[in-house]
Amino acid sequence: MDATLIKALQLVLSLSILVVLHEGGHFFFSKLFRVKVEKFFLFFDPYFHLFSTKDKWFTRLFPKCKDNETEYGVGWLPFGGYVKIAGMIDESMDTEQMKKTVQPWEFRARPAWQRLLIMIGGVVVNFLLALFIYTMILFHWGEQYVPAKDMTMGYQFNEQAERLGFRDGDVLLAVDGEEIRKWDGSVYRAVSEAREVTVLRGGKEANLTMPEDMNMLEMLKSNPPFMVPFIPSVIDSVLPSSPVYEAGIRSGDRIVAMDGKPVATWSDFDEIMRARMEPLMAESPSHEDSVRLSRLSVVYQSKDGTRTDTVTLELGADYKLGLLKQTLSAYYKPIKVDYGFWASIPAGVSHGIDVLSGYVSDLKYLFTADGAKSVGSFITIGSIFPATWDWLTFWETTAFLSLMLAFMNILPIPALDGGHVLFLVAEMILRRPPSDKFLERAQVVGMALIMGLMVLACYNDIVRFLL
Repeated sequence: MDATLIKALQLVLSLSILVVLHEGGHFFFSKLFRVKVEKFFLFFDPYFHLFSTKDKWFTRLFPKCKDNETEYGVGWLPFGGYVKIAGMIDESMDTEQMKKTVQPWEFRARPAWQRLLIMIGGVVVNFLLALFIYTMILFHWGEQYVPAKDMTMGYQFNEQAERLGFRDGDVLLAVDGEEIRKWDGSVYRAVSEAREVTVLRGGKEANLTMPEDMNMLEMLKSNPPFMVPFIPSVIDSVLPSSPVYEAGIRSGDRIVAMDGKPVATWSDFDEIMRARMEPLMAESPSHEDSVRLSRLSVVYQSKDGTRTDTVTLELGADYKLGLLKQTLSAYYKPIKVDYGFWASIPAGVSHGIDVLSGYVSDLKYLFTADGAKSVGSFITIGSIFPATWDWLTFWETTAFLSLMLAFMNILPIPALDGGHVLFLVAEMILRRPPSDKFLERAQVVGMALIMGLMVLACYNDIVRFLL
């Protein structure tokens, strides 16, 4: 199956789960407080829908559904979903209903505290869902990682990191006195926010003072990377009939130079390849560039270390060498931690809170030029799913998206749940509700802001993936 289709299917399934349960949170509290829910839809349905329990063919098959006060359905626009709650100003902008006499089964007829619970219901469900998924991941799969202190070959650093005092081979031990447990993306965040980083260098600990203006986005986008684990440039395997195979290079051999530049690690390899491919990123690369890039001089050392040869690779149209790199697992034995059911609950909750804290911390970069460029729509979200169907990664990604959805929805922006919550809290403090006219205008402003953000996200996706 095509990798793009697999990513798309995972995205649709994940969002469907999140949207149904999020709207289900609003639905649950509405029913709990006897508030009428007119519609419950997965995906939006402007002009038409794909399915509805009010469709004639459906009511013929299931006559009892004809009298159900709630219409359940599936729309055609996969940008979310909604519940239409009677007596509430929402994205439907049904202002005519608000002009009628208040009915006891309407949202506006309920006390403020009940309306507050109805509005935060979706966010609560998304947050609890994420914690539940993380808990079940630990219970079913456990946790596997390489302890940071066991990575004895250390890390490779770029010039920016070296100016801060880091040296190739340093083993990261702690930030601000707190032990670094494992290598993952959170290490970048920890270092960028740290005042002091402790490393092991030459068998002795050294403390490095970090500046206050560290920027994680700049660290992540830098080439070569700010820091990566030191992984020797030893080949894991070669593809049959590939350029490296035809040149006599085999599994276990080590690349020591390319185009006359020394190679010690796979990070060195990646940087050379990135620099070589830059001419092809131009709008109209020359024929001379294409011809030059199709030939690559490689110096490699045999697996037993007794022979060093220089070969010229003839690359194909994709400019790939046809090799697979050795990874961390070739040098470090990961620790496997299994969790019983009861032990997985606090561990899952703690992990979920850590993920949410990291996400909230990173939001400050959204208001920078690079942060605005990183905003993406469904193409970006879909790209974070793996190209092959892996349930562990699927559920980890779904849990993260659930936390993201919960936090973004609780922001005090009109048209989002957080905007309604803000006005409800104000009503409870001031002891009088905002006017319907004010709520309608706030809803329009909020929807305009959200549409503007969606336009920016779609534009970034077009530039990032299609141009």
